[in-house]
Amino acid sequence: MARFALWPLAWLLGLGLQMQQAIVWPGSVQAALVGSGVLLLWLALRAGSGRAGLLAGALAAALLGAGSAAWRAEQRLAQVLPATLEGRDLQLVGLVARLPQSNPAGTRFVFEVESAHQQGRAVDLPDRLMLGWYRGPDADAPLLGPDDIRAGQRWRFTVRLRQPHGNLNPNGFDYELWLFEQGLRATGYVRSRAGDRAEKLADAAGHPVERLRQHLRDRINASVSNVNAAGVLAALAIGDQGAIDRADWDLFRVTGVAHLMSISGLHVTMFAWLAGALIGRAWRWSTRALLLMPAPQAARWGGLLLATTYAVLAGWGVPAQRTVLMIAAVVLLRSLGLRWPQPLVLLAAAFVVTLIDPWALLQPGFWLSFAAVAMLIASDPVRARRPLFATDWRARTLTAMWGGLRTQAIASVALAPLTLVFFQQLSLVGFVANLVAIPLVTLLITPLALLGILIPGLWALDAALVTVLVQGLSLLASVPGASWSTAAAPAWAALLGLVGGALLVLPLPWRLRLLGLPLLLPLLAPPLARPADGQFELLALDVGQGTAVLVRTRQHLLVYDSGPMYSAESDAGQRVLLPLLRARGEPLIDLLLLSHRDGDHVGGAASLLARVPVRALSSSLADDHPLRAWAGPQQRCLAGQHWTWDGVQFEMLHPDEAAYAAGGRSNTLSCVLRVRGAQGSALLTGDIELAQELALVERQAQALPNDVLLVPHHGSKTSSSQAFLAAVAPRVAVVQAGYRSRYGHPAPEVVARYHARGVALVRSDSCGAWVWTSDGQMHCERQRSARYWHHRAGGDDGQAQ
Repeated sequence: MARFALWPLAWLLGLGLQMQQAIVWPGSVQAALVGSGVLLLWLALRAGSGRAGLLAGALAAALLGAGSAAWRAEQRLAQVLPATLEGRDLQLVGLVARLPQSNPAGTRFVFEVESAHQQGRAVDLPDRLMLGWYRGPDADAPLLGPDDIRAGQRWRFTVRLRQPHGNLNPNGFDYELWLFEQGLRATGYVRSRAGDRAEKLADAAGHPVERLRQHLRDRINASVSNVNAAGVLAALAIGDQGAIDRADWDLFRVTGVAHLMSISGLHVTMFAWLAGALIGRAWRWSTRALLLMPAPQAARWGGLLLATTYAVLAGWGVPAQRTVLMIAAVVLLRSLGLRWPQPLVLLAAAFVVTLIDPWALLQPGFWLSFAAVAMLIASDPVRARRPLFATDWRARTLTAMWGGLRTQAIASVALAPLTLVFFQQLSLVGFVANLVAIPLVTLLITPLALLGILIPGLWALDAALVTVLVQGLSLLASVPGASWSTAAAPAWAALLGLVGGALLVLPLPWRLRLLGLPLLLPLLAPPLARPADGQFELLALDVGQGTAVLVRTRQHLLVYDSGPMYSAESDAGQRVLLPLLRARGEPLIDLLLLSHRDGDHVGGAASLLARVPVRALSSSLADDHPLRAWAGPQQRCLAGQHWTWDGVQFEMLHPDEAAYAAGGRSNTLSCVLRVRGAQGSALLTGDIELAQELALVERQAQALPNDVLLVPHHGSKTSSSQAFLAAVAPRVAVVQAGYRSRYGHPAPEVVARYHARGVALVRSDSCGAWVWTSDGQMHCERQRSARYWHHRAGGDDGQAQ
């Protein structure tokens, strides 16, 4: 049995090695890996169960894992949108392949292309696209509403596409990886101007499972008036996690019950157990059925079949896959009269899951799901298999309650380090919340959500239970210190923390278990890298079309602008800045400086002010702007203001009183800030234009020379004048602009001006987040964390040289 335990581990190791590569290995390397793996596997099988066979088999599994993943990656990368078709009008016919996700801004959906044409000429496109049908300027005003989109429909419409590209920031969500794993090799939006009218060709053209999920979601929404409760029921019944409101997701994360709101192994296991019990009882009523198959065996296979159906209906996520595969292994082995050790069943399930989807290995859910089961198995000492109490029903009840408490305690302790590694956040009320939420969700809310498919009236009752649960969780979330946040730990601290968590739950003597506590400390409070006195760090974030910059001194943090609002439900503050601040171990913002009122500069400010302690706000916002209603200390930014933090000098250069008195466009009032350390300086300019640049050259010439320049107005042709560039004389200029910006930023003539002066130009669309320290060190996140699924734009790679 040792070989069957070691070989899946070696397979996972091979996959992990391949997924650390910046480029896919060439075909010759792939062939060598697979060929060597096959040869070693043959030798291992011939060698038998000895040490040589065991090691040869492990090496074979690692080589086969790495080689097969590289080959599959190459095949997926071959599905590419030609650069010549980016931003062009394309006429598509195809199917809505997954359940659409709607919000006030529009609808997003996966589209399977059946045919594609450009100006009447057939073109080749990737098979699967992620499309949006928006109510806004990016997609024009639709003549048919995006609410008309339903899974399984066939549509003809005009779209504009681009290659997969997402914002790339330290410790941020890797959108390009998600697209790659889903096989979505281009993104875009539907155009619906007159002459580009969208046309629905068929209502039920394919994807019957997705059509059923759509039908059930529509029925839930029609039956439940509480939109938030309906979203939770849709998530539990059909796996539609996108239906849960963002505020509810935040509540579930803070209270540690988010795992219950997606189709997890617990849901599938309980469903299989309940279905098996009902099938077994019904089977015993039929003599003919008993002659065909014993009732226990019918119960096992029936439970497996219905659990698989539930998992497929719920979207077939990794936790559901793992559970179905483990149940299938147990059912098959029991039917054959065999018994495998539970760890071996778990490893076999991990092997099959990654054989189907190698990149599942990169999902936090994969590790949390398998680690939870592994720790529960490993922590079960032999003595725990004996009854703790007597065998009457009261004692059995106490035993079950004790088992539930023990299981929850083990899961909470064992998964805490892994949760901190992935999310830098841990619920301190999660143990109490789960003691109530697990039985309520698994034994009442989820079964009622599924029974509602047959008896729709049950959904109203279920929604009332969800409302009660949410109210209780809200009380727990209001407890001071309900969650613990910490900085992202270095690899060594993460490894020590994982070992410490395992030691605490393994069946070892308590003297050894207690060694886990000091091992957890570097993960709970990791060392933080901070600039020395007189130095500062500047981080220009990748927020798309917008500005957001962090300036970090030894003991202070300034945030310059907060990026754009992406939709009515999403903004750069919530999606980019908050996760980054948590990962960097930033407990508060000393000064939030909002340069001017444009949405691509202040779109994320409300999220920051609501969720992070901010000591002071400075801006050029008018008194009636909604952000001025914030209750904390605030002031207008004004030329002449200056202060010193930790040996680093800050000076406001613009606007002056005359600029405020003149009024005009918001760009003209952009707060211009100079930051100067002992060895380097930076100039942050907002969206100033030619007139403001010339005024600065005239009034502030001595303060303009700086090492780093945040390019005014994202590289618009209305800024970056020759006189201004000559006065600043930067070594590096940073453009924060979206990929294929619809404004054309940065303008080609502006780029040419910087290049003509020998200025290194860094672009966020090709660099990702850019980090610079005042001693001259710098790097691009897109180069530092490059993986083969990341987008590579042509031309300038964004890295300053």
